[in-house]
Amino acid sequence: MKSDKRNLKDFELSLIMHLLSKSSFMIPYDLEKELQVVDMNDGGMGSLLLFPKNVSENKRDFGKQIAECVFKDLDDVIVTAVLNVDKNNELFELDIWKTDFSRLIQIPKKFS
Repeated sequence: MKSDKRNLKDFELSLIMHLLSKSSFMIPYDLEKELQVVDMNDGGMGSLLLFPKNVSENKRDFGKQIAECVFKDLDDVIVTAVLNVDKNNELFELDIWKTDFSRLIQIPKKFS
């Protein structure tokens, strides 16, 4: 899996920052520089496994949901984005679900 890790794209960073702003969760590091991601096999909806610096790729377990938002994709289909942490309270995944299960076209630049 290590070779699949990549840095966040700007729109992914914006979405995660928006979700964090809706939560009471504090990140003690620079997400842009210290968070790597792996694209999840979700049919192109955009979900990501999150790997903060110094977090092992070994088995990690879901802890809890810390934030959620809803937006419309360019085709007017509703999309739900959820930010989850693992049992050690480290960022774990960005779960994106498009309600018709189609591929995500675009994460918005701004959120209301």
